[in-house]
Amino acid sequence: MISCKHNFEGQESEMRNRRVFLKGAMGATLALPWLESLALAAPSTPVPRFAVFYVPIGVVRRGFFPGEQNAAIPKFTSSQTEIPTDAKLPVGLRPLSELTPTQQPLEPVRDKVTFVTGLSRFYKHGSDVHAQCGSCFLSSATIDSVDSSVYPLDRTLDHVIADRISDKTPFRTLELSCNSHQDSKESIYFDNISWFRTGHVAPSIRDPRKAYRRLFGTQEIQEFRNVTDLVLQDAHSLEKQLSQADRQKFAEYYDSIRAIELQMDRRERLKIDLSQMIVAEPSDAYLPRGEYIRLMGDIMIAALQTGLTNVATLMVGPERWDTPYKFESLFDKPVSHHMMSHDQHRHIDDLLKIDRFHMEQFAYLVAKMDSLKEANGTTLLDNTIFTFGSGLGDGATHQYTDLPIIVAGSGNGRLRTGRHLNCPDDSPLANLWLTQMHAMGIADTSFADSTGPLGTLLT
Repeated sequence: MISCKHNFEGQESEMRNRRVFLKGAMGATLALPWLESLALAAPSTPVPRFAVFYVPIGVVRRGFFPGEQNAAIPKFTSSQTEIPTDAKLPVGLRPLSELTPTQQPLEPVRDKVTFVTGLSRFYKHGSDVHAQCGSCFLSSATIDSVDSSVYPLDRTLDHVIADRISDKTPFRTLELSCNSHQDSKESIYFDNISWFRTGHVAPSIRDPRKAYRRLFGTQEIQEFRNVTDLVLQDAHSLEKQLSQADRQKFAEYYDSIRAIELQMDRRERLKIDLSQMIVAEPSDAYLPRGEYIRLMGDIMIAALQTGLTNVATLMVGPERWDTPYKFESLFDKPVSHHMMSHDQHRHIDDLLKIDRFHMEQFAYLVAKMDSLKEANGTTLLDNTIFTFGSGLGDGATHQYTDLPIIVAGSGNGRLRTGRHLNCPDDSPLANLWLTQMHAMGIADTSFADSTGPLGTLLT
């Protein structure tokens, strides 16, 4: 038998009045999205959320950036280099009238995204190019503000925002990573984008089952593997209290949670099967890459939808780390994205496929967010700032200039969407972060090495 709980241990009364948990036998707990029929006090404007989708190794510019489809394929350079381009776009904000080949998966949600070009980061000499571009992506501390590390790394944007908007959520932040490999080829600076402060990493969860257990609090036992089997076995008793619209929302949410669990089970069975194989690479290299990314993304969305957290980061893969991955639907065997990026002349077509593959996973998550209705009739995407980005502008030249950035969602209507903003050359990436802080209601005048907000993005 299940009971509808309007409370959560250790949380304040206001939060109790805005969140519902279903609690069943064995201590299993399931958070629910906002349901009008349960008569909870919902804010007239949903709380804004913040999320990041980080892609390693940069992109192939000729597929991602407009006007560069015929640009010369760059040669590999071992250090950070800016490559010249003849594709000079006019500075300013204009409609996003056409998507580039790599961006094409975003076509169904084009009016909900904004493409930002011209943003750059400075490179502080003395550290590895890949390590700095990943670990400092959300920080970009000024070159003289951190003297205890070779990395210009301070408290990252996700934690700065969480300090202001996540004081009443069960989890201040959620850090997820799609690097399940146990072969620690690189330091933590290659494999983490979220940091409490210099030298203090916010560890990410890489195992979907661990992420699920942490968020939904299920006490898993062998006899009852699925939390939904424990909690929703008598769901009809709750459904009787719901309106038709809420029943549909409840059914959609139930199906999404069930799908997450079934996908976790499938992944675990596949991993066991792969462990029996005699292969040169670790068995994890053969796990379907897209399924892994979407599964972790689904868990992130469920946490944002139910108010378990307002701030989340998803690192699609580590920087450099040459352990291969199985990009299902693209290649017959695992490949190393990083190694391929060093020889664009030879692998240009395959690299373009990988870039589009990553964009397909991002587009899937954006579309899913846009399908989830909130209390005031808007969608989860409408109330989220969800940024796709990489710390490199190009994987072969390791350039820190003109980074690939796409922002989905408007954060409660505070950011313009359906636009392409081309910033003046060498505009700091931190200008975008400061703009997003302002859209989240944080009125700080600076962040890291910012020179000012991108005012044309704000409504």
